[in-house]
Amino acid sequence: MVLNQSSGYVPPSNASEAPDPSLPIFDVRDVQLRFSTPDFVAAQVANNVLVLALATGRILRIDLDSPEDIDDIDLPKKSTETGVIRRMFLDPTASHLIVTTTLGDNYYLHTQSRQPKLLSRLKGSIESVAWNPSGPTASTREILVGITDGNVYEVYIEPSTEFYRREEKYVANVYRVPDTSITGIFTDLIPGKPDQRYVIISTPTKLLHFQGHAGRHGKEGVYAELFQRNTPAVQENARATRSAPSSLAISPRQTDEHHVDGQTSELRFAWLSSTGVLQGLLNHNSLDGSKILEKASMIPRDVFPATESARGGKKLIQDPITAITLSQWHVLALVEGHVVAVNVLSGEVVHDQAVLEPGQTALGLVSDRVKNTYWLFTPKEIYEIVAYDEDRDAWHHFLQEQRFDEALRYAQSAAQRDAIATASGDYLANKGKYLEASAVWGKSSKSFEEVCLTFINAGEHDALRKYLLTKLASYKKSYVMQRTMIASWLIEVFMAKFNSLDDTIATKAELAEGTSTGESKAQLESIRAEFEDFVTKFQADMDQKTVYDIISSHGRESELLFFANATNDYNYVLSYWIQREKWAEALNILQRQTDAEVFYKYSTVLMVHAAVGLVDIMIRQTHLDPERLIPAMLSYNNTVKPTLNQNQAVRYLNFIIANHPHPAAAVHNTLISIHASSSSANEAALLSYLESQPSDSPPYDADFALRLCIQYERVQSCIYIYSSMGQYQQAVELALKYNDIEFAAIVADRPEGDEKLRKKLWLLVAEKKIRQQGTGIKDAIEFLRRCELLRIEDMIPFFPDFVVIDDFKDEICKALEEYSIHIDELRQEMDTSAQTASQIRAEITDLDCRYAIVEPGEKCWICSLPLLSRQFFVFPCQHAFHSDCLGKEVLEGAGGKKRYIRDLQARLNKGNLSASKREKIIVELDSLIAEACILCGDHGIRQIDKPFITDADNLDEWQL
Repeated sequence: MVLNQSSGYVPPSNASEAPDPSLPIFDVRDVQLRFSTPDFVAAQVANNVLVLALATGRILRIDLDSPEDIDDIDLPKKSTETGVIRRMFLDPTASHLIVTTTLGDNYYLHTQSRQPKLLSRLKGSIESVAWNPSGPTASTREILVGITDGNVYEVYIEPSTEFYRREEKYVANVYRVPDTSITGIFTDLIPGKPDQRYVIISTPTKLLHFQGHAGRHGKEGVYAELFQRNTPAVQENARATRSAPSSLAISPRQTDEHHVDGQTSELRFAWLSSTGVLQGLLNHNSLDGSKILEKASMIPRDVFPATESARGGKKLIQDPITAITLSQWHVLALVEGHVVAVNVLSGEVVHDQAVLEPGQTALGLVSDRVKNTYWLFTPKEIYEIVAYDEDRDAWHHFLQEQRFDEALRYAQSAAQRDAIATASGDYLANKGKYLEASAVWGKSSKSFEEVCLTFINAGEHDALRKYLLTKLASYKKSYVMQRTMIASWLIEVFMAKFNSLDDTIATKAELAEGTSTGESKAQLESIRAEFEDFVTKFQADMDQKTVYDIISSHGRESELLFFANATNDYNYVLSYWIQREKWAEALNILQRQTDAEVFYKYSTVLMVHAAVGLVDIMIRQTHLDPERLIPAMLSYNNTVKPTLNQNQAVRYLNFIIANHPHPAAAVHNTLISIHASSSSANEAALLSYLESQPSDSPPYDADFALRLCIQYERVQSCIYIYSSMGQYQQAVELALKYNDIEFAAIVADRPEGDEKLRKKLWLLVAEKKIRQQGTGIKDAIEFLRRCELLRIEDMIPFFPDFVVIDDFKDEICKALEEYSIHIDELRQEMDTSAQTASQIRAEITDLDCRYAIVEPGEKCWICSLPLLSRQFFVFPCQHAFHSDCLGKEVLEGAGGKKRYIRDLQARLNKGNLSASKREKIIVELDSLIAEACILCGDHGIRQIDKPFITDADNLDEWQL
């Protein structure tokens, strides 16, 4: 047997894709897997793996993702010995397969094995299997097996490669339903209770639900304790017949699209009996085991449409349902060759499609609970039942049942969600739950005016506030007008609520002393937090002026300030605190501000009232322009009149001067002005500042500083400024004017290199010192000895007439001795000069007799012609030149003398000169031309950049 590859395989459709709404919810497709001799007796699908059993005892395992690969496996015994394969049970992961035959033999096959093993301990024809809910492992772990004789076994199958070892780790009979067959069995864990499980067992006439603690793993299994200690909830159908088809179906788990975080996926069960299908939720989150079956609903047999019998074409009402399975929202039933889908919520038939020919049998309906696919098998064909968006109508059913949360979860379009929100809001409002209704209506398209009037007429202002908040959040950013209007209205609503709560608190305190107002205060804090969150989130939608007007009209100071802070309107907050003279609050706002204009605007008033804090803040603001803060500094200084050591303006200006890269002159001038105008007589601080600045180019205006110091009689500072300006005489005179002779002496020593000025200044100091009352002559002379330029004769005119010579006899004697020594030095210098003059006169006389020897054949150093051919000059360096050659060369480099030489030559060429004048011109011209050797003197040095070879030279002569 091989696959007919020509037909191809149509893979299962992806139900998560959005299909065309016009398509039916279900469609049955022939998968077109063809065999040369098809004869299927059983089939199963799990995790996209298809397992087929043939009448010959062969098992075909096909991966539907790659159907060309087929595992062909034979039972270890022939069908004549073991019987024909009757049923197969494949776990949800397609890892474990149990096969049962018509003669009661049972086999186990692992996905990694190609040889089925006989389960010798497990006797009886298996009708149903409940796989372990813990997921796939190498073994089956604990599973429940239902037998046709009513026994339920717990089996643990562990594959083994050892020949002598059995596959069953243990087989234990844990329950029995007498006189019937176990048509279905299912087990799962209880959500949130890992030590508990539940088990559902179906028979043709009963449905049993067990729930309780499971035992620990061991030789006796885990389910024996559950069955022994717990009484089942039973749903018995007395009208059901034992011979009719019966089965138990469990739905796949919900898809991720509709899964709610934190909740387990809801499973649904369906029990087929002769009277219909009982279906319900296995929701153990909200129901105990006894209520699950009570909440189930019956889909009667007559709901399923009658089909035409092959005999006579008449409608038969009691056509049997031969098989069922469960999808997410529908019971899929096989009724006389028709696949019928019944919605489990509404109980209505939503699909009826004829698939099988009249009289054609089916092996069953199977669901792949992992891949959410559904299959119909016949002995010759395989069909896939494809679901198209089967939850498309779930929202509408939940809406009709007023289960709005579930309806919203399954809504697929904005119109559906809007319809749910509107209906939900109406329902809550009718119940008087206006707060809950406000949140829902805010997300619906229900008329804005209608909703607002409903809340206003009912006096539900809290609900109105919540509705407006929800509506504001739902509008797009482009709806500027609507958002601004709602935001403004919300401000008014919040203010009214605040006032109402304040009145309530005040009234309770007045009416009943000691009455607890804690609830109202807690509500007030809650509303305030809601208001602050609203302002923070929607501040961009608020008109600032409108909000200020609304809040101010209600007198809500704290809310006003919060809004201003939230919108970074620091100008408003600062002006608010300053008007109320809350200086600490103002500084607290200012320190979070970076806008320089705010500092310039409020610095004057803050310097007067909070100078220390303001300066602390401004020191950290490096971007401020100190010049624009000068008015504030001066205003502070004139108004507060602080002492210099506490003056914050001085502190700030000193900081700027020390840290600013290039402080303006105005900053320095302001600091000088504050120092000079201080009430303190001590000018040490001002003088220290002046001395710290460079004296050659002071950064302050020296004239301005001098005028201030003169105005406020800052003598030492004036003297320093005079000195720095080079006006030493004015500095000394000012110091002497105020009898500060010591300081005057210091200034008098400052003109270094100008001995004349220095002596003049010291003479002023000497005059003041000598004439100062109480000063002795000796003390004055001793003081004046500090200047080496002063002589006793310079000071004699300053002494009074009654001074006797004995008072300064020693000084006079010393001066006379110095004069004597100086006269001797002058006499010696005169003698030396006379000798030098005599030597010079002798050398001049010798020059007249000096000569030079010219050898025959010597050449001119310029033209290289014989020197003796015409008039020439010879220099002491032995260089000789023709007079005309020398004159031409000198004339070229004469510079400023060139014109004068040409004039002399022109005058010489005139014939009307007398002999004496001519001789005089010749001598003068010779002195100019023959002043120095042109090769050794200055002329040669000036020609250093002249090239050796010129364009006029013959280059060949210079070739090597």
